[in-house]
Amino acid sequence: MGSMGRALPPTVDEIRRAQRADGPAAVLGIGTANPPTCMAQDDYPDYYFRVTNSEHLTDLKAKLTRICNNKKSGIRQRYLHLNEELLAANPGFIDRTRPSLDERVEMASTAVPELAAKAAAKAIEDWGRPATDITHLVFSTYSGARAPSADRRLASLLGLRPTVSRTILNLHGCYGGGRSLQLAKELAENNRGARVLVACSEITLIAFYGPEGGCVDNIIGQTLFGDGAGAVIVGADPVAPVERPLFEMAFASQTTIPETEDAISMQISKCGMEYHLSSQVPRLLGCNVERCLVDAFRMLGVSAAWNDLFWAIHPGGRAILDNIEEVLGLEDGKLAASRHVLSEFGNMSGTTVIFMLDELRRRRAVAAKQGGETPEWGVMMAFGPGVTIETMVLHAPSNLNLEGN
Repeated sequence: MGSMGRALPPTVDEIRRAQRADGPAAVLGIGTANPPTCMAQDDYPDYYFRVTNSEHLTDLKAKLTRICNNKKSGIRQRYLHLNEELLAANPGFIDRTRPSLDERVEMASTAVPELAAKAAAKAIEDWGRPATDITHLVFSTYSGARAPSADRRLASLLGLRPTVSRTILNLHGCYGGGRSLQLAKELAENNRGARVLVACSEITLIAFYGPEGGCVDNIIGQTLFGDGAGAVIVGADPVAPVERPLFEMAFASQTTIPETEDAISMQISKCGMEYHLSSQVPRLLGCNVERCLVDAFRMLGVSAAWNDLFWAIHPGGRAILDNIEEVLGLEDGKLAASRHVLSEFGNMSGTTVIFMLDELRRRRAVAAKQGGETPEWGVMMAFGPGVTIETMVLHAPSNLNLEGN
């Protein structure tokens, strides 16, 4: 008799529905950071051959000078953690035959989370809520190899709660940022009230060598990659008026191009990291990106003309952007955010997509102030080892203050 008025316990389905968010995940705050050393691209060949004691390699220097040409590379400047003082104190970083992995990892174990903390602090300020409200942390880097990893150190630097759920993504390379954002989307949408901090931090000291005896891939890499950290806060069901969705994450997918395992690769050895970048990568991406886009918008049930979208394409290099622009028939200026980030920062691996989101946010704010119209829908794409393509369809609310900090 006493149980007659007792409510029935919820079913598993009811519990599961209550755990999920109502709306889509969205980017709620963005922050970026770079090391203090800024290197003009035109100055890099002289600097590189001088600090590596390689000025006698005149043919290689001439080749590097041609590659660094601003009009050819699309890069005006990059930010680097390594400087002359650090290189003088670590001569093993120059000699690729000398074991130096321990020293590189030791330096990265401090520098990577500290740079990430600077970006994360900006993202948290942009978000508008305290760091103690963060429930999940996703950290991506290829620049370290240690446990506890950089995510643990970052959580301490930011004063995150000990109950924060941490995930570290290692060695994803240039698609690490895209993978982290998709994971954050899934966490936010499947955990009501979750607020996910995504942090990507890369410093190229793990793969810095002198040119002597080196393969062309590593020498070219010295002209392309820069150092930086980016962070975003991701959450669903924004709490007004503090939170505002900058970019809603409508759909995300990952595609691997078959038989391309060796086109982009990274290998850690006792002397550091070496990577391989096939000259066929721009062509491979050009042959596959449109299929990824068509599949993504078909899943959404949204029809889209490519020139009606805003774009955040990972600037793996100028040739990649040029090829994708041609394949998709994009108008001049559609990849302006990607080209700007490449010009001012170089390729910062997985971190780069967050810089592009920040640049897109800035450009949309300028257009709104000037009374201009901006596309409602857009695409973010990242590429990396595999060859792996990360695709995310974004929706940008139009009636918001997008200026940020």
